[in-house]
Amino acid sequence: MKKYLILYTWSATAAQQAARPTPEQGKAVMEAWMAWGKKNGPAIVDFGNPVTYLMQEPAGSPLGPAKVGGYSILQAESQAALEELFKGHPHFMSPGATIEVHEFLPMPGM
Repeated sequence: MKKYLILYTWSATAAQQAARPTPEQGKAVMEAWMAWGKKNGPAIVDFGNPVTYLMQEPAGSPLGPAKVGGYSILQAESQAALEELFKGHPHFMSPGATIEVHEFLPMPGM
């Protein structure tokens, strides 16, 4: 079974909105995430956490601050099975939200 690093990304506007949810909005978002987790439990290796950006690039660097808001590690037998996990995913409740998927590559000798 293949493993995938999932990065939950969003625009600055969506990040600002998520930083100030009403109690009702916060509850609705957490309920959606918990429902997603329950539905896809066997595929979730690490449910993950929200993250924040701490480091600044050197002046003149072509890199901008990452807009990663969190991560998960999932596993799936195929790309089609992985894609099924994202149908109705709660991260898409945020405007401007995207999901990056990175496959873990095998490490020779490990």
